Amino acid sequence: MTRIETVLAMFVDLDGAELRGWIERRWVQPEPGEGGDWIFHEIDLARVRLVYDLRRELDTPEETMPLVLSLLDQVYELRRALKAVAGVLADLPPDVQDAVRKALRNDDAPPR
Repeated sequence: MTRIETVLAMFVDLDGAELRGWIERRWVQPEPGEGGDWIFHEIDLARVRLVYDLRRELDTPEETMPLVLSLLDQVYELRRALKAVAGVLADLPPDVQDAVRKALRNDDAPPR
């Protein structure tokens, strides 16, 4: 668990007002702490890094941030789902795995 002061120390040109704005816009969603402070978990720190990079490195306009973050969240969710499917497939018998691989390689199959 990390407090806001520690998060701000990680980014030399990020001030408290800007980070609080990200929290108000729900771009970053740390856990509420005592006395109006926030507690940042590892996932929150990763999100701060992402938002920081989008704003600083890629100069993403503020008005497009909700769309960009939503699309990235969808990509991450798809990756998690695919990883779960891969885990389930790995537990299936080899002949079933082969059938699934073959079906996935068959580009001529009509979509369902």
